[in-house]
Amino acid sequence: MKTLEERIRAQIATTGPMSVADYMALCLFDPEQGYYTTREPFGAAGDFTTAPEISQMFGELCAVWLYTAWKASGAPGNPILAEIGPGRGTLMKDMLRTWAKIDPAFSRQMRLYMIEASPRLSEVQRKTLAASGASPRWITDIDALPDGPLFIIGNELFDAIPVRQYVKTDSGWRERTVGLDANDRLSFMAGAGAADETLLPPGAKEAPSGAIVELAPARNALMTRMAERIRTEGGAALFIDYGYAKPAPGDTLQAMRSHAYTNILKDQGKADLTAHVDFSALARAARDEGLAAALMDQGDFLIGLGILERAGRLGADKNGTEQQAIRNAVERLAGPEQMGTLFKVLAITSSTVTVPPFVSPH
Repeated sequence: MKTLEERIRAQIATTGPMSVADYMALCLFDPEQGYYTTREPFGAAGDFTTAPEISQMFGELCAVWLYTAWKASGAPGNPILAEIGPGRGTLMKDMLRTWAKIDPAFSRQMRLYMIEASPRLSEVQRKTLAASGASPRWITDIDALPDGPLFIIGNELFDAIPVRQYVKTDSGWRERTVGLDANDRLSFMAGAGAADETLLPPGAKEAPSGAIVELAPARNALMTRMAERIRTEGGAALFIDYGYAKPAPGDTLQAMRSHAYTNILKDQGKADLTAHVDFSALARAARDEGLAAALMDQGDFLIGLGILERAGRLGADKNGTEQQAIRNAVERLAGPEQMGTLFKVLAITSSTVTVPPFVSPH
């Protein structure tokens, strides 16, 4: 079988350079050799560690938020609780345990869905949740959800959805592509496609030659679909990811392998390709559907929900080593030098509902 790189090269040789978005999609989601279809990316043995893998406190506090959002929405009967892009299932496992403690009746009536495109990851999630006592259903797309109020969460979902990049040239903004250079090596180049200048971020006009901007229509389209669903059926959504509150020119495309950065144009299908999330674009997509969108740093979100108090209770009967591990986890999740400010939390609710620790924009 040809390697993914060989197939990408052959495609470029036949049809010409491909967009950065198409290159990302092939590397991540190719059915036979894509990163998410073939690898175990999570945890110490993988390529990166997500917040739920760092501490159970993260999932517990997310569960509290979703439960509070359900109550604030009028506690509708038989709500749908869903996670999109559930990783290994660790976040859902911790949320299920929390809901069973705080309101067993809520746990019994909710309809649980895992939205996962990868059959391999679905199997990992089934094993993780096997002892939870819950009966989740696995689907591959949000359109397969039944009718009803939807309370949905996605952790590090949007960063893996491909972005389009544009590079400033003497003839304007051109789509950045992956092609073959004079030495037959994969390389970035400026393609023929031009950017819609009305979509470019502030500062793009003054940006120097060679500057890069990122636009993510696929991310915005997914947010619009979820927002439409919440507008018509009710519910709320919570999305946690790394990114920026306001867009600006910059290249955030990166490849991670074994917890270290690697060359974006190598290790195709063996490294995780991501780009930072433009939260202002996602918030705008939700507001365009008439919903409220509120954003805050992950550190402020977790502290506002009581991670310090939760850490104190968790460590009360532990030895010194275990207590230090809990403190380290809090620092990693909420500390400004670690995940606390780079990671953001976006809450989507009906325009009449505000769920702490977010404050009403009105």
